[in-house]
Amino acid sequence: MGGNKGWEKIKLNTTANPKNISKVLVLQGGVSEEKEVSDSTAESCIEALKRINLDVDAVSVNSNNIQDLAEVIKSQNPDIIFNALHGGIGENGTIQGLFETLKIPYTHSGVLSSATAMDKFISKKIFKSSGLPVIEDLLLGGEEQLDQIPFAPPFVIKPNSGGSSVGIHFIKFEEQIEEVGRIVADQDREYLLEKYIPGRELTVAVLNGRPLTVTDIVTDDWYNYDAKYKNGGSEHIVPADIPQEIFDLCINYAVTAHNILGCRGITRSDFRWNEKNGKEGLYILELNTQPGMTKTSLVPEQAKYVGLDLQYICLELIKDASCNK
Repeated sequence: MGGNKGWEKIKLNTTANPKNISKVLVLQGGVSEEKEVSDSTAESCIEALKRINLDVDAVSVNSNNIQDLAEVIKSQNPDIIFNALHGGIGENGTIQGLFETLKIPYTHSGVLSSATAMDKFISKKIFKSSGLPVIEDLLLGGEEQLDQIPFAPPFVIKPNSGGSSVGIHFIKFEEQIEEVGRIVADQDREYLLEKYIPGRELTVAVLNGRPLTVTDIVTDDWYNYDAKYKNGGSEHIVPADIPQEIFDLCINYAVTAHNILGCRGITRSDFRWNEKNGKEGLYILELNTQPGMTKTSLVPEQAKYVGLDLQYICLELIKDASCNK
């Protein structure tokens, strides 16, 4: 399969200090379920940023109090903010709005694209209106909607706003539908119920509008949190050994999704492919505006395949940092 898409023509210079930047502030941690992922991402990215000869400080976010966080950021007086937060206010447009208010350039996507991508139901509506194939779904806000489910099990239920496969449940049989009611009732959040598509999990990273490659994610079971972030939790085949037509469609869909949501920096789009149905069996699941950069993450693996390292990715994110996104 292909996948370089011209990256091999780039002469990498990952030691020059871009824009004469004096100080980069990395935000990490947070209070979402993805705090551990954020800390691991920050650790990897801080190391890479220091190799670019940048002065790097880090702040561990331990509350959702925006006013307090604003004071901490102002006291650091950074030239650029590197957003290594995952989930919650770090990914849903809230923290991006703070950066805009403070007028400090920041990495990754802006307010609107972050908020839209974080809402799986809304982003899927946008994808569908742009011609991208999406899986049939139902937004659940309470038990009363259980009799409105338009399809029979198996199906997947997951938080409408969330990532890292946290809180995902797989409903295989009719008898388990009552379990859906308990899940919805026990949590103060919206859930998205999606028809289950058997097959393969594929993903594509896009850097500043350019695709890296396609990864085929192989697991013993569901691609859950442990499969994503624990060593040996899953096997990543880079590039995916799939028909060229499907490979190219994944690339095209990922770039289209990145662009129509107005994303910046790095994103990762996830797909489900039922190979029995050929190209009609390929669906985009979601787009992540803050993909993981841990030692087991998909983006660094794809970058390595096309000849890029984490230094280059971080450098590109720093160069792209801005406000008014």
